[in-house]
Amino acid sequence: MTRTLAIARRELEAYFATAIGWLVLCGFVFLTGLIFALILTDLSLQAAETATNPYGGGGSVSVNEHLLPGFFGTTSVILLLISPAISMRLFSEDLKQRSMELLLSSPLSSVEIVLGKYLGAVGFLAVMLASTLHYIALLAWLSTPDWTLVLANYAATFLMASAFLAVGMLTSAFTRSQLIALVISFGFLLVLWFLSGIGALATGPVGEVLGYVSVLSHSEDLGRGLLHLKDIAYYLTFIGFFLFATHQRVEAMRWE
Repeated sequence: MTRTLAIARRELEAYFATAIGWLVLCGFVFLTGLIFALILTDLSLQAAETATNPYGGGGSVSVNEHLLPGFFGTTSVILLLISPAISMRLFSEDLKQRSMELLLSSPLSSVEIVLGKYLGAVGFLAVMLASTLHYIALLAWLSTPDWTLVLANYAATFLMASAFLAVGMLTSAFTRSQLIALVISFGFLLVLWFLSGIGALATGPVGEVLGYVSVLSHSEDLGRGLLHLKDIAYYLTFIGFFLFATHQRVEAMRWE
């Protein structure tokens, strides 16, 4: 476990040692801040309109029903776009620089290598999500958000993005080109994202299967504060499958 954490620390520090890591983090902070400001402004305008025209039929404006779903939903889309950029270097960089051969010839096992690299990427993801906490602090100062709902949305976003990273790490293990790893993982994630919409158009068992496979469908209930075991089990199984596939790929490298 100590060696796994050492690899994770190395990978996490590598993100802050390159321009790409800082660009991704700064871009994420900028985009989430912009989205939060736009949603909050729209919510304020709706509240002002409701206050000045209580009989206009606009209804009450709720932070929990309007701002939180909109903010975290958009954040999930942003993470879908940038997760391939976070994971593309995990193995591709080592393969290109031939430092992967040193890792494979070291006493480290394939499990330690895979878990260490994945935990490093997840650690960077945690830093990114932590960069949005001041928005929630501002929201708590201005209103009274449902903290159960806030925590549920953070959990759903974290699990979904962790699944994105697991996919990206697998594609990174198959190519020396970070750009190719980015494109392939993004295309695959895009298909998984839209499977829920495709499943809604289909009927019968096919539609149910497509809806269940989609990563988006399992975050909706979690985002509403509904904790279902099947949704958590889906993400853990999803992540476990891609980590196992990556482990098998690393094992195959030892024989190449």
